[in-house]
Amino acid sequence: MTGLMTLLGSTTSTLLADDAAAGAAAAAAGGILIVYLLLVILMVAGMWATFAKAGKPGWASIIPIYNVIVLLEIVGRPIWWFLLLLIPIVGLIIAIVVTIDLAKSFGKGAGFGLLLIFLPFIGYPMLGFGSARYVGPAGAEG
Repeated sequence: MTGLMTLLGSTTSTLLADDAAAGAAAAAAGGILIVYLLLVILMVAGMWATFAKAGKPGWASIIPIYNVIVLLEIVGRPIWWFLLLLIPIVGLIIAIVVTIDLAKSFGKGAGFGLLLIFLPFIGYPMLGFGSARYVGPAGAEG
């Protein structure tokens, strides 16, 4: 009987420990999800404001495919570049070029373009809500 009590006691404490670990994991996952959603909202708001600064509708930044077409218009690249974005390695290079062109379209340098690539949740709000002014497509004179 004591062996059974010991077995039940250890099983109960193991289950309680498992419940505590599961609860901690769920809380951590919930916290990570909240931080992620806040960063996404910050980036979307920044992109919306960036599109609006460029004279395009802000809502265009949240429509898949159309947002890329509008972005290509903002940076002065041909719309057929969208097809290049669909090619695996070429698409990555084109995306980098377009993002750096976006920074240049707002009078910023290539370094700011890298900020947009690696930390978009910081770069887009800075571009959209900061003092940067849209100066036209990156290749435009004047």
